[in-house]
Amino acid sequence: MENWWITDYESFVKQSKSKINIDCIEDCELLYITFENREKLTKEMHKVERFWAKKSKFGRVALQNRILSLLKNSSKERYELLLKQYPKLFQRVPKKLIASYLGVSRETLSRLNS
Repeated sequence: MENWWITDYESFVKQSKSKINIDCIEDCELLYITFENREKLTKEMHKVERFWAKKSKFGRVALQNRILSLLKNSSKERYELLLKQYPKLFQRVPKKLIASYLGVSRETLSRLNS
């Protein structure tokens, strides 16, 4: 989603080999920072630390909501929630990826859409 941050947090914090792969599905502006530079920057500029904490907090909230939705909502409910939150996403992103995000097959997504 626009203006979201993504990383393999465990790998970044522990400075270990990544367990996940991140793909960009649209043209985007990619920014990155090394762990060492992040530590240096946040030490020198406290506003950056607060900004980082705020962005990370929103990311954790979104991740928690996604996990809870996968656990408690039906496929149809997950679909309707995503459609309500990000209606333009359905015109921009291949249905195969939306189905994967929702935890359903492409065929199930087609049935939910009808």
